[in-house]
Amino acid sequence: MRIGAYIDGFNLYYGGRGVSGASNASGQREQDVYLRALTQSGSVDRMSFGNYVVRIATAPLATAGRNGKPIVTHPRWPLMVQDGAQVDAPAGRFMASGARREEKGSDVNVASHMLIDVMSGDVDAVVVVSNDSDLAFPISFVRGRVPLGLVNPTRGYLAGKLAGDPGEGAGQHWWHQLTAEDWRAHQLPARVGHRVTEPVAW
Repeated sequence: MRIGAYIDGFNLYYGGRGVSGASNASGQREQDVYLRALTQSGSVDRMSFGNYVVRIATAPLATAGRNGKPIVTHPRWPLMVQDGAQVDAPAGRFMASGARREEKGSDVNVASHMLIDVMSGDVDAVVVVSNDSDLAFPISFVRGRVPLGLVNPTRGYLAGKLAGDPGEGAGQHWWHQLTAEDWRAHQLPARVGHRVTEPVAW
């Protein structure tokens, strides 16, 4: 059986590291080392890159609720908003602007290569490593044609849109969430080739 493995590297890397690029100053350098190690070890057949987009985003101030969903913060004492007549406005919202850093292209690359391989008959089954709900449609489409395994590399819940029935379409589908033991048991060597070595922080 020919199995195609399609890995959203952005999702996998930061899912395993547990930090964002913005909060990890060495993240770019460490990711470069990881990608070179994958290439030199022969772990990948094809690597497609996305890109970062940085922009200012304005949104209501919020805190994380259940399943990480945002809960909008409303004014309440000791921090209240008042109108021009100095009347409390507890139904108001705090608005905040901030820099938003987004990765673009990873999900499109994963979906494109997966769909091309399935529709060309080059693979008999598929494994996707991602928890990006933007892949919901292509994953659903592929499940109708070949068995598909979905690996969630993040510490959060499986994206609801990626769920499904093991027997739908082609059937034999499965789901798995990476655990700390999975990461420990599937490490590259500390040195790959002559020049790529594991970062000290790892």
